[in-house]
Amino acid sequence: VEDFTPVPYKAPPPPKPEKTFPPYTGFGSEEDSLSSCMSLLPKPPQKDFKKFMEKDRSAMESNILRFLAKLVTDSPVDKDRKFIISYFLSDDTISVFEQIQRNTGILGGKFLERGRIKKPGQELFKSEPSEYFKAQNLFVGARVCFHGHNFLLVDADEYTFNYMEKHANEFSVADIGVILKKLKDATEPRSQEIRQMFAATDPEHSKVIEYDPFRNLIVSIADGMFSEHEIMTLGRYYGVRDEYEMDLHFLLAVAQEQLKKKSFESFEQLSAVFIYNDREKCGVLPHETCRTICKSFKLPLADDDLQALLTMFEDDHKQVEYKKFVDGLNWRENQIPAFHIIKVPLKNEDDWRRQPASLPVKGIKYLPLLDDLFGKEE
Repeated sequence: VEDFTPVPYKAPPPPKPEKTFPPYTGFGSEEDSLSSCMSLLPKPPQKDFKKFMEKDRSAMESNILRFLAKLVTDSPVDKDRKFIISYFLSDDTISVFEQIQRNTGILGGKFLERGRIKKPGQELFKSEPSEYFKAQNLFVGARVCFHGHNFLLVDADEYTFNYMEKHANEFSVADIGVILKKLKDATEPRSQEIRQMFAATDPEHSKVIEYDPFRNLIVSIADGMFSEHEIMTLGRYYGVRDEYEMDLHFLLAVAQEQLKKKSFESFEQLSAVFIYNDREKCGVLPHETCRTICKSFKLPLADDDLQALLTMFEDDHKQVEYKKFVDGLNWRENQIPAFHIIKVPLKNEDDWRRQPASLPVKGIKYLPLLDDLFGKEE
């Protein structure tokens, strides 16, 4: 006997039947109906508490993506209406606010209550959970349908652009690496022709072109392959940004005015904490340490203003001279006369009135873009 193949003495177990759920009945939410099918004792659906804690508003970090939108319609009354679409990252909810425009006959205000919004075209009574709009579905140039209303997203605020670029692994439209690869694959066979097209838009050989000609070039080169958001990401990455040189005297005047309005007078205590953290007694501390100390005192200054002030008091080694910083803020002993304070509009004041804001770039440096796509020209 040479064959010792084992003989099965019992039949293999039958395949495990797939668990199916009854279709949604229309009562309550889909999640609520589904959770009542999981056990004999119905339980309310559990929220993602970890996500809520990570993405809820924290100080100046709002975790809200805001887009400017308009209705996609042929109606002459509705096509000029403007909306702010806010996406809350903490719970994936969306709210829509209509801007108030004078002499239009439309009141404006809240257009859509905050809540999760289902994608259109889904069956209502089904066993599978519905798909909802996610953050990745919203970007400049996207068309979305909220409860039968078609919107075109035409702009976003600076926080939204920055957030999407920082989390580029989640948002492909803000991932400069993905965009460059896509553009390179589409244009590599025509590298010489494209170099000539860019050179033709720069007759003065300044190596910088304005955003609108740059956008039109990308659209024609890529033949509609890119969304507006992807083109904006390219423009922001290779753009020549406006540089605002802020006067220290003016910054301190504005800061003192804010501190005075909020009756902040704890300058001695603030100075004492700085000295306590300066273990080497050298009179300077790291920028981030100073910022943390100021936040612990609930200094009534916007984070951007605080960061700018701390930068003004940095030495050559990027360490903040904290004594000069506190003395500059001390409106009790070193008050700056009120007539020196000039009222200027905030950078974002126009943004959320709001007209579509232009990108914060003066022009586009196209030569680095061409070098990244095709290599340096010999």
